[in-house]
Amino acid sequence: MLLRRALTTIDSHLATRRAEKERGSAAEAARGSLIEFTKLAWHVLEPSTPLVWNWHLDAVCLHLEAVFLGKFRRLLINIPPGHMKSLIAAVFFPCWVWLHDPTWRFLFCTYAASLSIRDSIRCRDLLKSGWYRRTFRPQWYLKSDANRKEFFENTARGFRLALSVGGAGAGFRGDCVVFDDPLNVNEFPSAIELQKAISWWDKRMSSRLNDMATGRRIGIMQRLHENDPSGHLIRRGNYVHLCLPTEFDPDDRCVTPIFKDPRVEPQELLFPEKFPKSVIEEAKVDLGEYAFAGQHNQKPAPPGGGIFKKHWFRFWYRRSDKRPNKYQTKLPDGSIHFHEQRELPTRFDELWQSWDMAFKGTTRADRVAGQTWGIQRANRFLLQAVCRRMDFLGTLAAVRAMSVDFPSCNGKLVEDKANGPAVMSALEDDIGGFIPVEPHGSKEARAHAVSPLIQAGNVYLPHPDIYPWVLVLIHMVTTFPNAANDDEVDAMTQLLNHLRGGDGMSFLEGLVS
Repeated sequence: MLLRRALTTIDSHLATRRAEKERGSAAEAARGSLIEFTKLAWHVLEPSTPLVWNWHLDAVCLHLEAVFLGKFRRLLINIPPGHMKSLIAAVFFPCWVWLHDPTWRFLFCTYAASLSIRDSIRCRDLLKSGWYRRTFRPQWYLKSDANRKEFFENTARGFRLALSVGGAGAGFRGDCVVFDDPLNVNEFPSAIELQKAISWWDKRMSSRLNDMATGRRIGIMQRLHENDPSGHLIRRGNYVHLCLPTEFDPDDRCVTPIFKDPRVEPQELLFPEKFPKSVIEEAKVDLGEYAFAGQHNQKPAPPGGGIFKKHWFRFWYRRSDKRPNKYQTKLPDGSIHFHEQRELPTRFDELWQSWDMAFKGTTRADRVAGQTWGIQRANRFLLQAVCRRMDFLGTLAAVRAMSVDFPSCNGKLVEDKANGPAVMSALEDDIGGFIPVEPHGSKEARAHAVSPLIQAGNVYLPHPDIYPWVLVLIHMVTTFPNAANDDEVDAMTQLLNHLRGGDGMSFLEGLVS
């Protein structure tokens, strides 16, 4: 009996030692890896929800680790909703960093103060938990006199501050400044809101770093528009960009200095265990093609285009050109569409110009778009286009130049807004033929009104293989209304609507009558 008790005691002691060793090994692994830390800490914040791990979580953790270690200082993450981005970046990441350097100071910003505070509370709960204190035995504590929902500081002088986008941080500076969803995905942002978010990040938050040479900046969001903060940072080109769309596009595979999207098949899903095909198809219906393209596939417009589909356009080439091969477009289902093409007619029934002018009263040069179209029966051929930043005198010169190239235009359509009236007044005696156009309805309504004409194959653009500048126009048209600019779209829809004898509204009225 005594021997049995002794053996039981020994077994219990050995089991305790093994458990302690395993806990120690797990703690050491978690200390050395944000991936392991997240897995180990999950139960503290989500005790009733099993953790479902996926490779995209490895990718997010590894990139955040690389930021902390200084492998790169600026990181942009585009990822669909519901994929743990906020929990990892705004909660687990700062808790893990403080295991290595508790002096780090974090500024976290979202579009709503309530969301920013929500993540701040989660982070504080994890730091105060008995599990965190027992497992890692940190030599610091949260200060009792600086322990609020939106701001808490530790005894090593590190802190975490929660802000809303637009806030200046009341003079606080951090080692790492993060925005997480700077725009509300449920409210389509206006051009003013987009610019405000960008200006806030560039001008106000750029000065919130403790050390401008070593400070880290992280952006996390779903795409909404070509001019959203992500689009702005991508164009700047100085951010490592981790882009994880719901549906894989082999032609747009994400590759960073430490990662390559492992998927192979077109439209292969990102997280099929939690977001299987049935769920994704429901999301497409619920969100609509534009919102799904941005929030899930991280593209401002649906594949192949939105109001205007890329494969709708036909192309022309001149007899003097070397006959090009048929231009190909990959459709969303992976099939290949060959665009119809034809030789440019030598005579047209009519020639028209269409102009979208810059705004009145601006001191800087704004974008001006001008186009010349040839009309032959039901078909419309874009013959020439100009779109660039111009001041008033530059605009006059551009109109004169296009009129020299096409002196026999039936008319020159100019929107009767912005600098349009001033341009017409300045040139009416020299060139003439100006027709002021008063737009009715929204830009989207005017675009919808002419989309059937393009879908029917009656609109021809210059062949991209011969005139590569047209690719910029196609991109703008097919990403409208989420394009960075819409000047050329306005000029095109103005012309096509005028020729069909409508202002863009009668078509929509017919749909709902």
